[in-house]
Amino acid sequence: MSERGPSDLEEQIDQLQKQKVLLQNKCRKAGGAIFNQEKTIEGLKREIDRLSEENENLRRILGSKDDTE
Repeated sequence: MSERGPSDLEEQIDQLQKQKVLLQNKCRKAGGAIFNQEKTIEGLKREIDRLSEENENLRRILGSKDDTE
């Protein structure tokens, strides 16, 4: 078994700091992606609501035409 010295500890600390920075960057990137997906979901919900209302209005119009004939 080889002896470990202060340089080994410094190397481990350096590697851990690099890993920490890498993980922080990945978390920021993931957070940005989640934020963008939430905005997209909200936009899609609004579009679904709009289309549902438009669909319902068209059904009413078509239904009232059928009643008058």
